[in-house]
Amino acid sequence: MKCPFCSADGTTVVETRESEEGHIVRRRRRCGQCEKRFTTHEQAEIQFPFIVKRNGSRTEFSHDKLAASLQLALRKRPVTAEAIDSAVSRIEEKLLALGEREVTSLQVGELVMRELKKLDKVAYVRFASVYRNFTDIDEFSEVIREISPVA
Repeated sequence: MKCPFCSADGTTVVETRESEEGHIVRRRRRCGQCEKRFTTHEQAEIQFPFIVKRNGSRTEFSHDKLAASLQLALRKRPVTAEAIDSAVSRIEEKLLALGEREVTSLQVGELVMRELKKLDKVAYVRFASVYRNFTDIDEFSEVIREISPVA
């Protein structure tokens, strides 16, 4: 690695540490020429699949868009930020595990619905009403019956 101070090629690693999550490696380096020290951070480059929308267009996967969708459905619901972050991580892991270069927005929507169903039933119904484009009250009733415990 080149030194950011003098552009020399000969830098050596003095110390290596992993982040708490283990996803990033922090390296302290020293330049062999100017003797200055600097820090680099390394992390794996992950390629998420492209999302194929209902109209056939393709877009890059967006972590922020996924998180915003969950947060919108869970707005004013008693669900912690940590629980939302965990749900987003599980969805991302499932998308990566598919090993596909492209997935449909329907597949992503179904993954979101599964996570919402576990987190909060009201948020699940909210999301389902928009995602499935409900047109009348019977569709709401059907989803509510689906998630209600059998009495």
